[in-house]
Formats: sequence, C-alpha cells, structure tokens
Amino acid sequence: MLIKKIKRAICRNLYYHFARKLPAADGGRGNVYKKIRYFFASRSVKNCGENVNFEHGSRFDSDISIGNNSGIGINCLIAGAAVIGNNVMMGPECIFYSRNHAHDRMDIPMNEQGFEPERPITVGDDVWFGARVIVLPGVRIGSGCIVGAGAVVTKDVPNYAIVGGNPAKVLRMRTEQKG
Repeated sequence: MLIKKIKRAICRNLYYHFARKLPAADGGRGNVYKKIRYFFASRSVKNCGENVNFEHGSRFDSDISIGNNSGIGINCLIAGAAVIGNNVMMGPECIFYSRNHAHDRMDIPMNEQGFEPERPITVGDDVWFGARVIVLPGVRIGSGCIVGAGAVVTKDVPNYAIVGGNPAKVLRMRTEQKG
C-alpha cells in the first residue's frame, strides 16, 4: 500500500510540474502531449478509464474517478471528490467544488469556521459541459445532459436535460429527432 501511495505521489508531482504545462491536444503534436498527460494523471487519481483527455492546465484532486472517453477541459479545476461517467465532454475553465466554507455561526468570522463536510459531485454518462460552468457541492448531473456555457449548477439535474443560467435551470429536455 505504501509503495502505491508513493507511486501515486510521484506521478501527481510529475503531472503538476511537467505534463500539465504541455500544449493543448489540438496542436500538431497534441496527441503525444495528450498521452503524456494521461500517463501521469491516470496514475494519480482514484480511478481512470481509457482514452481520457486531461487537457493543458487541468487541475484535480486525487479523489476523482473518471470514465472512458471523457475529458477534463483546458484550465479546468475539480476541487474535491467527483465521479465522472463515460463520454463526458468539458469545455475550458469549468470549476467543480465538492465542499464549501462553513458559515452557520454568527459569533465568529466565516474565515475562521473551517469547511462544511465534503459532498462529492456525480456526473452521468454522455454529458457536455460548456465553457466556464461551475458545479457546486453534492450536485448530481444525470446522463445525456447538456450544461450551457457559464451555468452555475446548484441543484441536481435530471437525465437528458439541457440547463443554463445562474442558477442553472432546465431550459428543455433532449428528445429523439424524428425524420
């Protein structure tokens, strides 16, 4: 177990100090950079599927699980525990927070109250996040969803919903196309 923790820590450090800074996957040698980032990042998280794209600048805690063919977009941040399904697309600069500052007491300043307990984020399969989406603690996003750019997701999202806004609201449901 100790050897596994040491290997994980080494891969995490190499990801953050080297691989994370490599150019984005869309450039001329992008596929090579993508594979290097995957090599180190996949070994530094709880669970990682195949063909996962950890894009340039992406940051994440080691307590995430990410499914096959998914990606963490350019300069995205996943702070805390998250379970991300298969075939999830993430635009640039998305932020996922699984905990928040405590603020219940009025007799001490909020910056001295510590944090609320962690509430992991769960994302189903086949989800598309637009750029600069923010997902707050404990949110569950169903399979087949589309989360519009700039949305702030504060509540659970049902399967196949298209959501947008601040706070995010269901704009409509995805339906099968006839024709």
